[in-house]
Amino acid sequence: MKKVLIITYYWPPAGGPGVQRWLKFVKYLRDFEIEPVVYVPENPSYPILDESLNSEVPSNIKILKQKIFEPYSIAGIFSRKQTQTISSGIIEAEEEQTALQKALLFIRGNFFIPDARKFWIKPSVKFLKKELEKQNYEAIITTGPPHSLHLIGLQLKEQTRVKWIADFRDPWTRIGYHKKLKLTSSSQARHQKLEKKVLTSANHIITTSYTTREEFQNKTSKPVSLITNGFDISVNDRSQKKENFEISHIGSLLAGRNPCILWQSLAEIIKTDDDFKSHFRLRLAGRISEEVLSELQQHELMPFVVNEGYVNHSRAVEMQRQASILLLIEIDSEETRGIIPGKIFEYLAAKNPILAIGPENWDAAKIIRETKSGEVFNYNDRKELENYIREQFEYFKKGNSGLNSIGISSFHRRELTGQLAQLIHSL
Repeated sequence: MKKVLIITYYWPPAGGPGVQRWLKFVKYLRDFEIEPVVYVPENPSYPILDESLNSEVPSNIKILKQKIFEPYSIAGIFSRKQTQTISSGIIEAEEEQTALQKALLFIRGNFFIPDARKFWIKPSVKFLKKELEKQNYEAIITTGPPHSLHLIGLQLKEQTRVKWIADFRDPWTRIGYHKKLKLTSSSQARHQKLEKKVLTSANHIITTSYTTREEFQNKTSKPVSLITNGFDISVNDRSQKKENFEISHIGSLLAGRNPCILWQSLAEIIKTDDDFKSHFRLRLAGRISEEVLSELQQHELMPFVVNEGYVNHSRAVEMQRQASILLLIEIDSEETRGIIPGKIFEYLAAKNPILAIGPENWDAAKIIRETKSGEVFNYNDRKELENYIREQFEYFKKGNSGLNSIGISSFHRRELTGQLAQLIHSL
């Protein structure tokens, strides 16, 4: 059995989508003759916690830990809320930022390159170099963001010649919030230089989206593979009659993701259809920005809103299965074209129609259309969007969704782990 060393920052009890990818790979790698060893920080500062994920860590998996110094712990003295927001990659629009947040962003962008976990690089390289000398590893795998972890992989590759796979859950220099970090020209150049060095030094690159794969293929001659995220729950094959017509969104709804055309469409349908008005609920889970709440208030939708706040994973899955329509929203910009939100895959498994609103040529749209799992709209498709909601409400009254999705099983975490294992065995 081949042994691989996985270097990751996010690990239970961390919550959010960042932890799920490698937690699930670790769960299934042994099925493909690969023994995973995981390296994580001993004292991380996670913006979101989900203790329920601890139970999903295989009990006999070897986990290595090393202390990390995080400057966010110092910045939190001034504003814990704003520090956690920046730490999680959630950055408000320029006009909504406080003076303190602007200062923190400038410091984060220009003094901590590539990110605030840079202080973990040196001690990790020292610690893991000894581990690699003691044990025979087929390869090391780094996953980012934080992209500092790729610099751990880079130095280990240079010092030990170990085979190295760099997994990018998100892009580096083209990620949506990168422009908001108030980078100087020299800082921007340094990011680009480090990114190029990682892309040209790793033995293999993995991305989670089609757009990022294409971007990296244009930046390196090294092989670049696409392994998306996925789901690790049973596919919902039970068709159950629902009491209310629930449109549900699971995850953060910040100012940039405020789908005004959706609120306008819902308000219009409520005004013209009393039957819809009596059955409609808008269920939200996760952080909701004041701008979104204000827009809901303006369109008189708040009486229909059920705001659950942050929920754990099991509750999120329950909500997905109870929904009549599942909302998938992305910022309308060129930079977000390559983002495939992790929740889309559990949405697929829920087998309820997905209503997606996002940018032109969005990667997520490709998955929804190929699996016939819903409809995708741009931010100017108001009439088409309204007609789709009305159509789905008619299906609801008949006791079904009219959905006949295909190819869902290819996104199961075990199937995706098989792709990863094949890549490792081919190194």
